[in-house]
Amino acid sequence: MKKSVTTVVFPICALLLLAACGEVADKKKATAETVATPTVPAPATVAGVQLKDDQLNALYQQYAQLTAALVKGDAKEARFASNAIEAGAREMKSATQLGVSAAKITATADLEAQRTAFATLSNDLLALIKQSGLQTGQLYVDFCPMALNDQGAVWISSDKTIQNPYFGEHMLTCGAVKETIQ
Repeated sequence: MKKSVTTVVFPICALLLLAACGEVADKKKATAETVATPTVPAPATVAGVQLKDDQLNALYQQYAQLTAALVKGDAKEARFASNAIEAGAREMKSATQLGVSAAKITATADLEAQRTAFATLSNDLLALIKQSGLQTGQLYVDFCPMALNDQGAVWISSDKTIQNPYFGEHMLTCGAVKETIQ
């Protein structure tokens, strides 16, 4: 009788094991089918702004991140964004001065020194944007009269709302739109 129990029990156990494995595989397959496949995002644009020069457009995207970092008072993020601007500027013949300005921000962890160098970088980028022009959207040249010890300084934004990178949260809305680039 032992042989008959073994010959009967073993095949039943094997069938149960195979059925259980099949259910797990079916569950994994069903789960994989219900999870959305990630899509590759389109190239980033800031508020629908697209410059005519693709390389300059990429630099402007990094500039927007740099501006946001300075508004938040995040010196580490500012260094990261300015490093990307510096690297991108090396690829463009007309952006040498922009790269030099970005390097000054990358080289320091001092937020106030970064903000001072940002004024020069903004002027350099503004000149390049005016040369290139915009394909879509519009940019605003914002001005803070109190920046740089009351000398005043500009920055470029894709939003009319003033968010001052020179003073951050201390004087977030200090400034006004000086010019619109279309």
